[in-house]
Amino acid sequence: MQLTHFDRWLREKFVYQTHIHTLRPPTSLPAGIRTVKQPELPGQRYKYHYVAKTTKAANALIRQLRDNSQMYSTQIVDRDAWFVPLIAPKNKSLSWWIISMVFLAISVFYVLLYLKGLAEDPVFRQNFLDTIRIMKG
Repeated sequence: MQLTHFDRWLREKFVYQTHIHTLRPPTSLPAGIRTVKQPELPGQRYKYHYVAKTTKAANALIRQLRDNSQMYSTQIVDRDAWFVPLIAPKNKSLSWWIISMVFLAISVFYVLLYLKGLAEDPVFRQNFLDTIRIMKG
């Protein structure tokens, strides 16, 4: 399903985080950047791993790496949080799901209201009970 602007904003604000890998550490880390320990493995491409939860923090670190002519790699991934499947279901739009549920709730409300009106109508009730008696034999 196609994502709306609201879905994209939710994902950018609360779901996505930017992983930045570098060969050497930057001179200073901007606010909002977290360092992740990398195990020492032979053949490892990048030595340092940084995680930015906001686009602004990631852009500040990337700008600093570019200014220092450092080699880096970025990757945008989903956070590991309990609320991620709720606000960003895979291959689905939260906005369209909410709209569908609202229309379904309104429809169920009016159907139940109509059935209540039929159940309170003495003529319909008498005809319905007569029909059941005839069907039973």
